[in-house]
Amino acid sequence: MKSFEDLFRGKRVLVTGHTGFKGSWLSMWLLFLGAEVVGYSDHVSTEKDNFAVSGLSGRMVDIRGDVRDSSRLEEVILYYRPTFIFHLAAQALVIPSYEDPRETFETNIMGTVNLLESVRKTSSIEVVLIITSDKCYRNMEWDWGYRENDILGGEDPYSSSKACVEKIVESYIASFFDPQKGCIRPSVATVRAGNVIGGGDWSKYRLIPDCMGSLLEGRSISIRHPHAVRPWQHVLDPLGGYLLLASKMYKSGGVLNGAWNFGPTEDSPMTVKECVELIIQKWGSGSWVDASSPDQFHETSFLSLDTSKVRSILGWRSSLDIENAFEYTIDWVKTLYRGGDMYQFGLGQVNEFMERANGLYGYQK
Repeated sequence: MKSFEDLFRGKRVLVTGHTGFKGSWLSMWLLFLGAEVVGYSDHVSTEKDNFAVSGLSGRMVDIRGDVRDSSRLEEVILYYRPTFIFHLAAQALVIPSYEDPRETFETNIMGTVNLLESVRKTSSIEVVLIITSDKCYRNMEWDWGYRENDILGGEDPYSSSKACVEKIVESYIASFFDPQKGCIRPSVATVRAGNVIGGGDWSKYRLIPDCMGSLLEGRSISIRHPHAVRPWQHVLDPLGGYLLLASKMYKSGGVLNGAWNFGPTEDSPMTVKECVELIIQKWGSGSWVDASSPDQFHETSFLSLDTSKVRSILGWRSSLDIENAFEYTIDWVKTLYRGGDMYQFGLGQVNEFMERANGLYGYQK
């Protein structure tokens, strides 16, 4: 098997936040590609997380550390001297950002500054991808997708922190990583995705984990925002985009620096109610109840991404439609509770996904 031109094979890759949902799937995919993966993260949330049940701690360098600890983070980066860095470590939820805004701003903003300062001191690094969020945009509640040059903003602390990260990276690129000023490495970019789903995410306040937990326990699913519209995509879709972008950046000399959207297919926007009903249908049983309240924290009603840039420049496209995305997720959960080998099952989903991508990632058997 050959993919991404075997670019990651034998390369050392640092993934911050590797114990999280997206970070664990990215780490697994990089291992599949033959990379030497180093992970830096502060904790594992639950024993059911993808990182834990897939046994990733024994397959990669697994380091505990907080991105707010600048000395520790710098020590790790200087010691391991990675070629690629994927920065996913963050406080990644809206509701906890209301509950503890200081932690959200310190982790997301200063964690990114700490990383970029360490990057400036490490000559081995060729590519840095900072993963932010579609919520970095000032949400005008319009019906079309946001483009990379649209106005940034964010009403809640989480969204605001991600907008700040975007501006910080923009500043570092202009000040320290600008190829027009003779700096051809490292190449630095931010990547923005929407509502991602997949196996091994048990985070609080997220719809799919709430659905899976309720179905497994035989409870009705409580929905806070039944009429809110969300564009859904399986986690492997944006991760494939990140890997594709990183592989192109490795050879670009900085011309691909900047922001990139990786949004789902056009059929993916669904109301939360429609999403839950589709999950119940594919699970085979279940029910839901409206748990909305006038006192609940504000969350956006609609937000989508325009992917014209990645489609025209990288040729990237989403490879799973909404039904496939939910099937992948439900199959993962059912396999876990049947006692399956979750690492091999996860690799199987990665392999099948790359076949579905029909050559997008250079996949050859």
